[in-house]
Amino acid sequence: MSPQVEFNLALILFIPWFAILGVLFWCFPRAPRNAARKLFDIVSLVLAVAASAWGMQWSMHNADPGYGHLWPQILATSVSYGLFLAVMTAAFIVRFRVLRAPSAVEAQD
Repeated sequence: MSPQVEFNLALILFIPWFAILGVLFWCFPRAPRNAARKLFDIVSLVLAVAASAWGMQWSMHNADPGYGHLWPQILATSVSYGLFLAVMTAAFIVRFRVLRAPSAVEAQD
């Protein structure tokens, strides 16, 4: 296996799952679908992938090789996935509180 592929294996293996979660985040809820929502979703997804890639790189550089050859990959996968979910969860909460549909806000008042 190429050293570059091995180094980025955690991110490569999670790309399909990140894509599924990203599409679900983008599509639901369906309203409001305005420019602010689209921009927020794009920024959120980019930040989630960037945090995940950074966490994977950090894990690969800081994993203790004394635990075996697979430990860096295991740690990178765990940290990468955790950071992706943390950013997406925070984005979901912020989006729910800030970018609600006007009718839902008016009905609540």
